[in-house]
Amino acid sequence: MTAWHQLYAMNNQPDRRRVSRETVRRILGFARPHRRKLALFLLLSVVLAGLAVAAPLLAGRVVDAIFNGEPFGVVVSVAGLIAVLAVAEAGLGFLARWLSAGLGENLILDLRTAVFDHVQRLPVAFFTRTRTGALVSRLNNDVIGAQRAFTDTLSGVSGNVVTLVLTLTAMISISWQITLLALLLLPVFVLPARRMGTRIARLRREAADHNAAMGSQMTERFSAPGATLVKLFGSPASESAEFARRARRVRDIGVRSAMTQYAFVTALTLVSALALALVYGLGGFYALSGQLAPGAVVAMAMLLTRLYAPLTALASARVDVMSAIVSFERVFEVLDLEPLIKEKPDARPVPDGPVSVEFDDVRFSYPAADKVSLASLEEVATLDSRGGSEVLHGVSFRAEPGQMVALVGSSGAGKSTIAQLLPRLYDVDSGAVRLGGADVRDLSAASIRATLGMVTQDGHLFHDTIRANLLLARPDAGEEELWDAVVRARLAPLMESLPDGLDTVVGERGYRLSGGERQRLTIARLLLARPRVVILDEATAALDSTSEAAVQAALGEALAGRTAVVIAHRLSTVRAADLILVIEDGRVVERGTHADLLAAGGRYEELYRTQFDEPTVAAA
Repeated sequence: MTAWHQLYAMNNQPDRRRVSRETVRRILGFARPHRRKLALFLLLSVVLAGLAVAAPLLAGRVVDAIFNGEPFGVVVSVAGLIAVLAVAEAGLGFLARWLSAGLGENLILDLRTAVFDHVQRLPVAFFTRTRTGALVSRLNNDVIGAQRAFTDTLSGVSGNVVTLVLTLTAMISISWQITLLALLLLPVFVLPARRMGTRIARLRREAADHNAAMGSQMTERFSAPGATLVKLFGSPASESAEFARRARRVRDIGVRSAMTQYAFVTALTLVSALALALVYGLGGFYALSGQLAPGAVVAMAMLLTRLYAPLTALASARVDVMSAIVSFERVFEVLDLEPLIKEKPDARPVPDGPVSVEFDDVRFSYPAADKVSLASLEEVATLDSRGGSEVLHGVSFRAEPGQMVALVGSSGAGKSTIAQLLPRLYDVDSGAVRLGGADVRDLSAASIRATLGMVTQDGHLFHDTIRANLLLARPDAGEEELWDAVVRARLAPLMESLPDGLDTVVGERGYRLSGGERQRLTIARLLLARPRVVILDEATAALDSTSEAAVQAALGEALAGRTAVVIAHRLSTVRAADLILVIEDGRVVERGTHADLLAAGGRYEELYRTQFDEPTVAAA
């Protein structure tokens, strides 16, 4: 594990902080399941190092045999052995490289899936704050950067360390004086490595930040809503200038990094050549004076190339390791974010049968940014310190099985927050949310998903076929079930008019469909899921009257016989609700049926009159 001891000793930050022992431990944790292949790889590295040292010694033996006039058979035998060792070294080198590549790819597979699975468990608040491009960059660019630590650096460091030790041992056994003089040039390797490694790591970190920013800009601007916004209100010239500025900086960093590494390696190669001249000069003097055999001079010269080659490689590996550590730390930043919603080990399913919905004195505050996000993913210097203010104050209500409860009130009153607590997108601060009498914190996430179905205002769809978007609800649904959901959602005429029917691609976020078509498709998905509880969050707010009528008809199918919580801006859609709650400033200020609330003359009556009383228009 010498390579990892070197990894631990290196600096990778501009402020020269040491790589933490915890970082190394976590990296090794990903390697532990592959320790057998790793041990085999390290064994092969030792064997290859031995073969690398044996060849120069045998070459020296050939020179001595020729110089001493030994029989031709001796020369041929030694030369043949050199050929056999060369073939063996090539074959074992191929096997070692295959093991190294396999280890690297498997380890990165583990890391990438761990990050993906972890991100899926993070709360919705994380995604509302994070720039998508920056997050995707962590899963792509930084994971690939970390991969180099295993596919390239590990194989080079471990093999070169063993080669270095064996080469030094062989050289000292031949002539400790020449070896000592050759090692006097060692500081030329060590000092630049420490300085340039830190510099290149800093440059690559900056490049990673700029790449993430460009990815975020492209992700936002190349989406249909983003492109529309830029065309309507933005400045394409300024957008291009900002992108070009970051791209030029990445280019400049790439050029500086490449030239720095090239200058470093060139300097080391030059030093190696000077050392070789020293060996030939001093070794030749010793040979002519009878203190050293001619073959020993040749062996020393060849061993010197084996000495400085691993030294050069190790110096370069230091840069690669430090760059990989930067990538690992950026990935670990994401893995260190704690999911706010955690399922209990003994979580149970939602009780069978019809399901009631109950809020019992619920109080809730949205989490502060430092609990759910990273400044680097938001691309800000410091996280927003706001958060923690209570937005729901003792909300209580109950929807019996099969009943519809409607939530109405001003924008920002807390209606959508209530809807998000039901599927446990957030946890309450106090009180309880219950499904079928059981606290959602005691229920399994899978059973909550199977019990609840939700239709939101934007009707989000993935860039995939209609069939694939529907099958998200029930992957095992058959063709008849798909078409039944389509018909009940009033989408059959649309499906029959499309050339590819259910296999038509809807485009990013479903923008190839109209707003009403998107909403009905999300309702079809809900019908296919067959939930026992339906949540409608402003499902018709953004539709015109014609589309609303079609969606309302589809919603009638979705709500039939199910417990429903409906958030509505248009009060005409909730007149038939069994219970209407008026939410203001995070509190239930009124409750009752449509008729009762109108008769009470309170906030509901005021909202209703605002929507349905026609203003007087003066005659022209």
